[in-house]
This record gives sequence, structure tokens and C-alpha cells, in this order.
Amino acid sequence: MKAKGFTLIELVVVIVILGILAATALPKFIDIRSDAETAAVAGVAGALGSATSVNYGASQVNPAKASAVTTCATAVSSTMVGGTVPGYTVTAGAACAGGPPKTGTCTITKTGGTASISAVATIVCTN
Repeated sequence: MKAKGFTLIELVVVIVILGILAATALPKFIDIRSDAETAAVAGVAGALGSATSVNYGASQVNPAKASAVTTCATAVSSTMVGGTVPGYTVTAGAACAGGPPKTGTCTITKTGGTASISAVATIVCTN
């Protein structure tokens, strides 16, 4: 009767190969969280910038339908439904200037997670 199956050497070789593959792939998976948090902050900054752009367009077509955006605080409260996303803070950057249209900047910061991450949003002001 002939035995069928794997020898101990074959099993050890497979485990060693899997260990080497895991050791090379693990650092890539560990860094995914910080990349995801950075992308999330950039997404919130992009949403704020887009919301103020749409609001500015509405103010040009029908001023009664638009919200007044003159600072970062008014940009968040008047254009983002629900206000600031929990876990994020918005601080003022450059004031509304230039133009038309006038633009300003706001810094979006996420605290917690792996580190404090920031992104800058360019807002379009209606003043």
C-alpha cells in the first residue's frame, strides 16, 4: 500500500514561502489606513470647495436662492448640509479676496486616527 499526501519537507517549504510573501505584503496593507484618512480629508475639502462654487453660481443666477458665503464658518454652515463632518475642524485661511469671484481658503483638519491630517479647500465667496 502506497501512502498518499505531502511530506513534511514539502509542507515546511510551502509555509516558508507563505511567510516570505506575507512579510513583503504586510507593509503595504499597514499603510492603507493613513492613505485612506488623507483621501477622506481631501474629499471633505473638495466637497466644501464644490459646495461654495455651486452656491456662487446660484447667487449669479438668482441671488435670493443663494447663501451668503464670506468666511469659512459661513461656508460650512450655509453650504454643507449638517455642518462640519464629525471629527473634522475647519479653520480660516486666506480671507475672501481678488475676483470676481472672490476666493478664500479654509483648512480642514482631521484629528484622531493615525495622525492629524490637513487639507486646504478653496472657497468661492458671494460678497
